[in-house]
This record gives sequence, structure tokens and C-alpha cells, in this order.
Amino acid sequence: MSPILAEFLGTALLVALGNGVGAGVSLTKSFAKDAGWIVITFAWGFAVAIAAYAVGQFSGAHLNPAVTLGLAFDGSFAWADVPGYIVAQIAGGILGASLVFVHYLPHWAETKDPATKLGVFATSPAIPHTFANLMSEMIATFLLVIGLLSIGANKFSDGLNPLIVGFLIVSLGMSFGGTTGYAMNPARDLGPRIAHFILPIHGKGSSNWGYSWIPVLGPVLGGSLGGLFYRSVFTGKDTPAFWIVGLVTIVILGLCYRFGVRPNKTTSVESKSA
Repeated sequence: MSPILAEFLGTALLVALGNGVGAGVSLTKSFAKDAGWIVITFAWGFAVAIAAYAVGQFSGAHLNPAVTLGLAFDGSFAWADVPGYIVAQIAGGILGASLVFVHYLPHWAETKDPATKLGVFATSPAIPHTFANLMSEMIATFLLVIGLLSIGANKFSDGLNPLIVGFLIVSLGMSFGGTTGYAMNPARDLGPRIAHFILPIHGKGSSNWGYSWIPVLGPVLGGSLGGLFYRSVFTGKDTPAFWIVGLVTIVILGLCYRFGVRPNKTTSVESKSA
């Protein structure tokens, strides 16, 4: 199997299992409805582990543009392969979310709240606050990449690495997922959001494109900084890119703090969505 096909299929599997638990705990008349946050975090962790077991031997199982960029900045992945991986991952996210749509087909009409339906596919903030929401995604993804590189630097019994990565996802979800739903992965959010936009989901509302850039840019910045930080601090291979990306990140955060949505403003993220 080619690495590009592996990333496509692996991300589809990841999103099918991950969004599947979102549907199970959220949609009306599902036997798993209201199972709770613990179930969601463990299911996403297992989803990552299973997808990594499935395609890791073929592509390294990035399954996430932020991870691909983080590894490229770390120097452990070729920049020439980055575009193909990212396109495959986003396309895989669309496919995985589409499978969830088909699987839960009669439940969409039974579920009346459009926001609940969107929540199966894509993330949204518990409190709309542009600066804080972007920071949340950055911090979680920064720690994800640091964790992945740290796990990779240690020796485990054969086949154990993906399971450890899965528990890393569980830990991040429990610790940092409560603010924005811990996308940490543009393919996991943008791909399913596109699927939500194009699929004939009964009674769906807006795909909330006004928020969609946060679970893309936040993980990209956090993952890139995570790879550069690990390269500079953990391995001692300092690079000017660390300071350049850091400066760009500070500027973006400053603009978000100055001009972004805050809880005390009357305009909601949803009303700004295209």
C-alpha cells in the first residue's frame, strides 16, 4: 500500500470510529445516548490506536496534518511528502464522516437540535472566545506532538507504541478537551465539516464556517511549534524556524485577542458563520 493511500484510509478509519462515538452519545434514540465524556475520550483514544495499527507500517500513521507538519519541522519527515499527506488526510476525514452519516441514517431525523448534529461531525467551543479557543487548540496539539515524539524516542515491546499513543489521546481529551472539543487535527475537523456541509442530513443547520478556521490554524501552529520545540530543546538542534514560527504565532494571537469574539460581546460565533 502506498503511504498516501494509507493516510487516506487510516484517517477515514480514525474519523469513522471517533465521530461514530460522537453520534452514539449524542443522537436521539441511540442506545449509547448520554454515555458521557469519559466514553468519548476513551473511544477517540482507541480510534487513534486502531488506525495507527492499521496503517502505521505503510505511512507512519500521521493521520493528522498538524502531526505531519510537526514531524517535518522536527526534521524526521520530508517536506516534499507533506502536501500529499495532508490532502489524503482531509479526504479521509470526509469519507470517515460520511460512513457515520450512513450508519446513523434514521437518527438524524429523530434528533431535532441542529447543533447536536453538527457536533457529531465537527468541534465547537464551550464558550466562544477567539483568543482562548485558538490557544486551547494550540496547547493541546503542542502537547500531542511533544508526546508523540517522546513516545517515539523510547523503546517499547513490539506493537505497543500505537496503544501508548491512544492513551496519550485519552489523557489530552480528559485534560484539555473541555474547552473546544480538542480537535487537535485539521483533518478530523475540516474533513467532517465539509461532509456535514455537502451531505443531505435531515434538519441540519449551519456548518459554522465562522469558527472552522480555529480547529485548523490552532493545531497547525501548535503542532509546528511542538516539532520545533522538541528539535530545539529535547535534541539540542536549534533552528531559526522555531523563532520565526513563534513570532508569527504571537502576532496571530495578538490579533485574535484584540479583534476576536469574546463572551461579553453580543455577536456569537454562529451568527458570523458563513
